[in-house]
This record gives sequence, structure tokens and C-alpha cells, in this order.
Amino acid sequence: MEPLLRLINVKKSFGDVNAIEHVDFDIYSNSVIGLVGGNGAGKTTLLRLMSGVYRPTEGSVELDNQRPVSEMRNVLGVVPESTGLYSKLTAWENIRYHSRLHGIDDQLAWNRTFRFAKLLDIEHSLHRYTEGFSRGMKQKTALLRALAHGPQILLLDEPTGGLDVTSARTVRKLVGKLKDEGGTVIYSTHHLAEAEQVCDRIIIIHNGVVQADGTPEELLEVTQTQTLEEAYVYLTKETARPRMEDTEKQSAIANLWRRLFTPSKHMEVSEDE
Repeated sequence: MEPLLRLINVKKSFGDVNAIEHVDFDIYSNSVIGLVGGNGAGKTTLLRLMSGVYRPTEGSVELDNQRPVSEMRNVLGVVPESTGLYSKLTAWENIRYHSRLHGIDDQLAWNRTFRFAKLLDIEHSLHRYTEGFSRGMKQKTALLRALAHGPQILLLDEPTGGLDVTSARTVRKLVGKLKDEGGTVIYSTHHLAEAEQVCDRIIIIHNGVVQADGTPEELLEVTQTQTLEEAYVYLTKETARPRMEDTEKQSAIANLWRRLFTPSKHMEVSEDE
């Protein structure tokens, strides 16, 4: 079976920092792949590479026809950690706007949206403005928005982060439904228990490097451990680096501080004056 998505010797650098280093793996249809790692591991950077938001510094990210993923974003559905909904629009208006950008007929988008909305128990709120939505409602709307154009691959960045138990369970149920219907989901999380529940393959990434890739059973066998938590600890012994976002913020603040408090040459005053 040919892979849907391929990462071939992918490296991504930001200045002197290597966020992702020499990553190779294939994604196949009808599967849920867990991308597991702590803060700063490189999960979000990897998702942005797979969605075409970032271009690799080295290597390539290709879809099944060997075209760069940046040219084929219409086959991807993406739910970022920040939903980015327009608060002055209803849930359906947010979804319809997105589906129209993909050239999808409104009726087709509505049919898809309503079907999945019933699974997420949000069908009665589709015509409400998202401004007053809870975190869970916003996350569900973002999921519907990502599914309205019928993507081949769904990319989820911490999809249950900040959700209550019931909402998180509903999201996991939808992911299972998508797999049962032949869909492919890449599920980024730092919760091992959650990955074990919904994923049939787990990729562990730490400090920008893939440390392991296999089924939960294979990871236990390779590490000679009894639980996935023990396997994860064994594979990520190296101290975790700071998050890329934190590093960028610190750098920006440091540069601003230097500009404010370091006098330029024309401002310097000689001792004689």
C-alpha cells in the first residue's frame, strides 16, 4: 500500500536552532497516528511542516502523488491548538467560509457539517455566534470546520487540551468514527493514556528527534517495559529543551531590552562635555 504522506529526511531550523532533525516516516490511510511528546519536543513544528505552513530546511514533505504538501493543502484538514474562529460569525458561518475557500458547495458542506455535528452534540448550536462559546464548543466547531471539505488527512494539535471530560471523550469518539470510515488522523498530544486509547500507532518525538515509532505493543517490547509511561520515560531520558515559542519570546524581549538601554553612537556623550 502506498503512503498518503511521506516525510523524507526532514529538518527544520530557525536560525541556529534545529527544531526538527532528520525525520523520516510514512503515513498510511485508515489509521490514527499519535504524535507524542512534551513541551518543546517539536510536535507543533512537525504538524506545520505536514500541513505546508512551514517549508523544510532540508528534505521534503510529499503527498501520495509525490507533490509537495504546500501545493495540495485541499486534501488536509487542520485543527490548530488555537481555534482562530471569527467571534462575530455563527459556527456555521465560520465553517461555510472555510469550505468556500476550498471550493465546496454550501449544501455539501452543510450535509457533512450536520452529520458530524450530531456526533459532537453541537447540531443545535450551529447558528449561534461563537463569541459566547465555551472552550469545548469552540474546539468542536474547529473540528467541523476542518472536516467540511472532506479531507483525506486530519491533523489535530492537542485536540482535547483544556476540555472537560465529556467534551474530550466526544472528540475521541469522533476520531474513532473517522478511522472506522477509512479516514486518517494525526493526533498530537502529550497525554500517553489518551494516545493509547485512540491511536493504533505512536510516534514519540523528543527534542526534535523521533525516538520511537510503532504500535503500543511494539514500543513496550523494544523498551522492555510494562507500561507506555515507562517506555516514554526510557526513550526521553535527555533533558527537554525550552519550547520554541518560549525561546522566540525570550529572544524578542532581550533584543528590545538591548535597544532600549544600549545607547547608540550618536547618543554617547564624551567626558569633556
